[in-house]
Amino acid sequence: MSTETVSSAIKEANRRTPFSKRFKSQWWRHLLGIIAVVFAAFPLVYVLSASLSPSGTLTGSNQLFSKVDFSNYTKLMSDPVRPYGQWYLNTIIIAALTAIFTVFLGALAAYSFSRMRFKGRRGGLLALMLVQMFPQLLTVVAIFLLLTWLGDVYPALGIGSRLALIMVYLGGALGANTYLMYGFFNTVPQSLDEAARVDGAGHARIFFTLILPLVAPILAVVGLLSFIGSFTEYVVASVILGADPRTSTLAIGLYQYVSTETSSNWGVFAAGAVLAALPPMVLFLWLQKYIVSGLTGGAVK
Repeated sequence: MSTETVSSAIKEANRRTPFSKRFKSQWWRHLLGIIAVVFAAFPLVYVLSASLSPSGTLTGSNQLFSKVDFSNYTKLMSDPVRPYGQWYLNTIIIAALTAIFTVFLGALAAYSFSRMRFKGRRGGLLALMLVQMFPQLLTVVAIFLLLTWLGDVYPALGIGSRLALIMVYLGGALGANTYLMYGFFNTVPQSLDEAARVDGAGHARIFFTLILPLVAPILAVVGLLSFIGSFTEYVVASVILGADPRTSTLAIGLYQYVSTETSSNWGVFAAGAVLAALPPMVLFLWLQKYIVSGLTGGAVK
């Protein structure tokens, strides 16, 4: 019996069983679901309420939506010293380019490991996993020294360069993403490659016209994870870009609103956080149909 047949039979049985009877036997599932939703939604609701509160402090927002005022958003967009629009543009450019090149380079590497046999293949896969075992924070000092030296030779790759930050993100993300794609590429039958070679197709044509459309779910997942990771990253970005408002990202810029103990800009910070959440949310909703299949498809060969 196929999976679709079993699923259809379960749905038909649930339709025939009264809801009250099903609820009595599965009430704990509903309770756990409600608790999970409340636990996950409360921080989001609280930040949204703080962004609409004119008090400027988090303690003044304890009564959710007691006052609704858009003054925080006005202050955020009209601040001449802290150009929120420039931060937003910088972050989207960096995150988008990082996601695009991570997907493309990771797919090339995964295709090579999955479809080609060469000396050092197993060692290369093992090295990718071993490198990812070390936290990225351990490399911050080395990255800073390396970019400082490179900046003397190639200013475009030195400290304060957005291109340098993109290159660092690419180097940190390719290992795990390549291994994730490698597992998914192995689920594509190699007989398709052989049939394409019989018709005269080379590796490039097989990769772009045959393999990529079949592995679209994992490409979407890797692109989404890479975009979100680089969109919200703070430590490495602050080391490389510094506090220059012209090159700062949203994480660096928004931290300036709450970096002092006497700061009363929590409302503005919350407004900036709400607006910053929109691109990842839109991208997630756009790619959600690929999420489950992309994350689980490579688990079984």
